[in-house]
Amino acid sequence: MAAPSPRPLAIPAGPAVLDVLPDLEAALTGRSPVLPYAADTLPPSVPSLPAHDPGELPDGLAVAIGTSGSTGRPKRAMLTADALERSAWATHQVLGGSGAWLLAMPAHHIAGLQVLLRSIASGVTPAVLDLRDGFSVEGFAAAAGRVRPTAAAARRYTALVPTQLSRLVDDPSGLAALRDFDGVLVGGAATPAALVERARDLGVVLSLTYGMSETAGGCVYDGMPLPVSRVHVDNDRHVVLGGDTVAHGYLGEPALGRDAFTVDPDGVRWFRTDDLGHFDDDGLLVIDGRADDVINTGGLKINPGVVEDAMTRHLHDVLDVVVLGLPDPEWGESVCAAVTLADPASHLTTREVRERLRGILPDAALPRRVLVLPAIPQRGPGKPDRAAIRRTVQDLA
Repeated sequence: MAAPSPRPLAIPAGPAVLDVLPDLEAALTGRSPVLPYAADTLPPSVPSLPAHDPGELPDGLAVAIGTSGSTGRPKRAMLTADALERSAWATHQVLGGSGAWLLAMPAHHIAGLQVLLRSIASGVTPAVLDLRDGFSVEGFAAAAGRVRPTAAAARRYTALVPTQLSRLVDDPSGLAALRDFDGVLVGGAATPAALVERARDLGVVLSLTYGMSETAGGCVYDGMPLPVSRVHVDNDRHVVLGGDTVAHGYLGEPALGRDAFTVDPDGVRWFRTDDLGHFDDDGLLVIDGRADDVINTGGLKINPGVVEDAMTRHLHDVLDVVVLGLPDPEWGESVCAAVTLADPASHLTTREVRERLRGILPDAALPRRVLVLPAIPQRGPGKPDRAAIRRTVQDLA
């Protein structure tokens, strides 16, 4: 008998998101799969179910979750109930035990959805930060006060994106709220090393997570795979993730699934990412950036992450930065940086950036153009929309 097809599930914003918990509990039986989507989009848009062969659906399918669409149109990764339950169990193992969660990001994306699923695993209804009017430090602090641990789930957890973390550590009330958590997960984008060091120095119990929809969210914590996960770097420097949390392909797109997913002779599922990485001297995974983001300028390859890290470490007026390559008739590509500033009324020029980073970065990596934006366009929680940024920069050229 073929597995049932997933049904679209509207995920509200704000406290009403808790109304979907019974639907998610049913999905975790493996007999009532769902396809989450944002309920509050304008105009409302119910996703159509991709054409698919019901016979190719995996047994125990629970969720078909949208990817962030960084390389084109979003796909729907098929996650089984076992994958989601193993992910929740392993996360709690690494963090130190079951706990009560604060949902602080949209739940139609995998990072927010996992907060709901971990809450189901813990048996504790999560507190919810209402994001309908945007993120605020005051709102986060108030929501943090509504987290209610129990004897069986005695710890307090939340998950954030780097921009949220940055705003919270810059505010005394936000920092106090963060310190009250037994674990704060940060993922969804490369978190600046300077921000990580500062937060930890200030007493925040921070875990950096790496993963994606295809791996049921974060499956590598602080450079180490979860107990149910595996990681290796192939000969092309691509990060390959494996283990119990890996998706069973994409809904309605078996050809794409065959290109990205494999099963080894031991039955372990693997997903080849578009990210480049390496292991450091301690054997921890380090993400170097996306393969398609590498900038080739004057015959030299520049990793945008290296430039972004230098700018956030050494330019304290920079709040957020995304570095990308733009076509250049002389150099092939030129290094461009889009930034937001801690003080929106201040100014930052390309000449200032180059002078302040000279000797810190190789000359080829110094930005040839710096564009100050009011906000960095996003394509998901904490994930910069490089295509939109590139269009903005080119439109202003």
